[in-house]
Amino acid sequence: MNDRIADVQRFGNIAYFPMKTPQQSNPNLAKALGTPSVFLKREDEHPYGSHKGRSIPHMMKTYVKRDGIRDFVISSSGNAALAAIRMAVKHNQNNPEKQITLRVFVGNNIDEKKLQKLHFEISTQTSDISIEQVERPKQEAFKLDKEGTAKSLRQSTDDLALEGYHELAYELMKIPDLKAVFIPTSSGTTAQALAEVFAKEQPFTQVHIVQTTACHPLAEALGATSLPLTKGENKRGSIAGAIVDNVALRKSAVVESITKTHGNGWIVTDEDITSAQQITQQTTGISISPNSALAVAGLKKAIDTGTTFEGAVACVITGA
Repeated sequence: MNDRIADVQRFGNIAYFPMKTPQQSNPNLAKALGTPSVFLKREDEHPYGSHKGRSIPHMMKTYVKRDGIRDFVISSSGNAALAAIRMAVKHNQNNPEKQITLRVFVGNNIDEKKLQKLHFEISTQTSDISIEQVERPKQEAFKLDKEGTAKSLRQSTDDLALEGYHELAYELMKIPDLKAVFIPTSSGTTAQALAEVFAKEQPFTQVHIVQTTACHPLAEALGATSLPLTKGENKRGSIAGAIVDNVALRKSAVVESITKTHGNGWIVTDEDITSAQQITQQTTGISISPNSALAVAGLKKAIDTGTTFEGAVACVITGA
């Protein structure tokens, strides 16, 4: 049986096959960090813009095909919104007789460049896709979902999101002698999904989550020591602005799944993140965002505090 078909059947996926992304060995980066082998998993090169392209399109496709849902809403100003918009655009282009609608709620204080980027994605579209600035975007999305007006695409409470990320784990398993995966983490959905697969299929591979000094409930629950905020971080939060989920609804499930892989949680500062960006740029020529740099920063911190890996380590470069 084809491996990818088997994966789909094993986790209940309904004919969903995401696009693969590069996973490159980087000997110079490994040498600079002081570990045998480092791979960068380039989810920033995913056609849907980030690792969110694994889950959001899968959720939408499933709801359309399985439940006949055509109206969606999402509260996001970043990668999740971008993935949802691109999925809606693609669906509507390919299904002129079965259009779906998408409402994107963003906060009033959204970064102007982010807002422009989202608007650019729908610049050639009709009113089927809209972006609305509101005071409380999460509450507005929840309200529409509760009313039955639109289905909310919320990964932190929807286990369909886990299914989309299982495929990412199977791609990572193609890396020879993979001992650990480091993943930037907000709600913990991606980390939980990866850990579920590795605990079952390849238990010698650890999954490590990386959070910031401004937001770290999951890392702290895994035993990471909280660090004091710098003056700059106190004023604006971390430069890794996508790590924002302080509620951590998935906390119990994430901690349980990560523990099964013998992984850990790590908390990094803005200085750590900037250093990781610089090291990556200098050794690989690849420019990564602060959010993506969390993975490299977490690996560096693990190594600096005495953790050793007798094999390959993958850092998931999540996207913008």
